[in-house]
Amino acid sequence: MKQNLDIKVKHLTRVEGHGNIVVNMKSGKLEKAQLEIVEAPRYFEAMLKGRNFHEAAIITSRICGICSLGHQITSLKATEDALGLEVSKQTVLLRKLLIHGALIQSNILHAYFLAAPDFLNIGSVFPLINTHPDVVVRALRMKRLANDIGDIISGRAVHPITPVPGGFTKIPVEADLIEIKRRLIEEALPDVNATVETMQALAGAIPNFNRETEYISLKNDNEYAMYDGKISSTDTGLYPDSEYLKITNEFIVPHSSSKHAKNNRSSYMVGALARFNNNHDKLLPKAALAAAALGLEAPNYNPYMNTIAQVVEVAHAVYDSINIIDTLLNDGLKNEKPNQSPIKDGTGIGVTEVPRGILFHEYSYDRQGRIMAANCIIPTGQNLANIDDDMKKLVPEIVDEPKEKIIHKLEMLVRAYDPCISCSVHIVDVEFVD
Repeated sequence: MKQNLDIKVKHLTRVEGHGNIVVNMKSGKLEKAQLEIVEAPRYFEAMLKGRNFHEAAIITSRICGICSLGHQITSLKATEDALGLEVSKQTVLLRKLLIHGALIQSNILHAYFLAAPDFLNIGSVFPLINTHPDVVVRALRMKRLANDIGDIISGRAVHPITPVPGGFTKIPVEADLIEIKRRLIEEALPDVNATVETMQALAGAIPNFNRETEYISLKNDNEYAMYDGKISSTDTGLYPDSEYLKITNEFIVPHSSSKHAKNNRSSYMVGALARFNNNHDKLLPKAALAAAALGLEAPNYNPYMNTIAQVVEVAHAVYDSINIIDTLLNDGLKNEKPNQSPIKDGTGIGVTEVPRGILFHEYSYDRQGRIMAANCIIPTGQNLANIDDDMKKLVPEIVDEPKEKIIHKLEMLVRAYDPCISCSVHIVDVEFVD
């Protein structure tokens, strides 16, 4: 066994934002194995103070260019909860369709462009343009369809404009939904099957590493929970939205400008693998077949398998999107006016699943509909402590491997979580002591 090991990967590539991997072992003792977050805090909660309820979702969608839709919908749910704004069945269905589109776009981006190079031990996706052009084109085609869902339903793919508190300012026309359905059936379904086959071919490169941890996500008795449900922990059970602070328990660590989180253990995991572990029995049949084909069974304790869980979710999202469009068309689209007449004020909480995991927004409004206080807890921030704990277990298991292989597995581990580092960096409380 190696007695000494010193690793510092500065500004890890193929992740959003800036983070460093630091590992130090001396005389056979692991002294440090952690992901340093070196982004500057962005203070989105502070930006919201004094803002009118019409502005909250527009501002918070700027937290992330990839999960802008997820932040917007979570923000809308928090505002509607605080002000008593009820939404229609049609609004909920359109929002679920948007969430599926955002998930397909993000999960495909990660699986093909960020994670696949790790499976092939190459530096980026660019070499695949020459060696596997059909695979790259397939990934871009799937992303394009997902982005078009955002364009058609929410006005644009990034930073949507039509979803507002209480509904939508504009809904899609029937012909657009029919066209999306056609493309889902004719393009996306074959591409999903091909994606499963591609990931089957690459799965042998996934490290055999397991660490049981706590998995937290939404859970719903009626569906694979993305839009609604109770907060579910594999350790401690179900909780209502109102108790999210009991679950997240944010705390500050010296090596990160982002807060960490913990519940029953020193850390927990959110994201596709956590959702799968909590909701696998609610996958649509074809998605369940994809999971079986890819060797994904619940419970699964290998964090590297998060990418495989993302692919399974893409299959589920494509099939469920077709079902949602059928329901919307059968019910008939209605030009509903958004319900924007508050019936109360106070505090509201919005919880949804975005691609990287469970997302929380909480706002307190005054009687004029202005935000007095805000709190946003981002999935990547919730995962950071779990990444550190994974590293602490992984390094001693692989310490005798060549240093470049150790670095590769550590980078691959962090990327498996699909971190959005800039999103996770929000308010850090600083106390100055004289």
